[in-house]
Amino acid sequence: MNIQEYFTRISYNESHKDADLQALTVIFQHHIQAIPFENLSMHCGETIKLDLQSTYNKIVRKKRGGWCLESNHLLFWALQELGYDVCILGGNSYEPAERAYTTEINHILLKVVIKGNSYIVDAGFGGAYQAWQPLMLISGKDQPQMPGIFRFTEDNGTWYFEKVKRKHCIPEQSVPFTDTPELGNIRKIYTFTLEPRHINDFQELNTYLQVSPDTILQKKSICSLQTTEGLYALVGWTFTEMKYNYMEDMDLVQITTLTDEEVEKTLKDKFNIVLENKLVP
Repeated sequence: MNIQEYFTRISYNESHKDADLQALTVIFQHHIQAIPFENLSMHCGETIKLDLQSTYNKIVRKKRGGWCLESNHLLFWALQELGYDVCILGGNSYEPAERAYTTEINHILLKVVIKGNSYIVDAGFGGAYQAWQPLMLISGKDQPQMPGIFRFTEDNGTWYFEKVKRKHCIPEQSVPFTDTPELGNIRKIYTFTLEPRHINDFQELNTYLQVSPDTILQKKSICSLQTTEGLYALVGWTFTEMKYNYMEDMDLVQITTLTDEEVEKTLKDKFNIVLENKLVP
């Protein structure tokens, strides 16, 4: 495994001699704009192995994406290679349907310490809740980014991560669309603690997510990628293109329903993914 090969994969060709915040930010942005968040392996008969060599071969050499366990594990390796003080943390994601956080850890994120300041770096959430820059680990402070305003709050050792939502403008609809506006404009994302984890702590989860019929990952084939303006997302046969802050506090959302043939073409054209096995969306 070679850091230069990883840099080529994410189209990063700047100097990285200093393990500082600036380099971290640029590497992170290249990572999320090159490596899709995707669970397509589950929907084309492949098993996802949670070891670094497999993840590296899949994402770097086969130019695939991965879900949080893979994408953040690869980023963890890269940051370690570059001399960053980085550790793995475990998160419990928020289930809007249940209006609750999961009881078991089901997400992986990274904490990076630079000059005594801690940052949360998470390249594996995908979709509209993917941060575009490292977030300073500080409670109660609004951290505005292109995708929206992110915020951490800490309570008794547990950290809560949330995002302020914007309105959606969907061209086919004359009125701005918001999903469940009565819940307010805050979207809870996940909770976590600062207890360091090892990748092996997630082996059971990696297996469970691939066999449990009730997870969203089993029910839907998902592929999303951050762009310079917003994001692309392919969920089943539905392709969504989002432009952030298209108008004041409003994101432009364009939705297309694809045929089977178009799914394959869209994966190649928009996500740079060519699958070895047949995808069943």
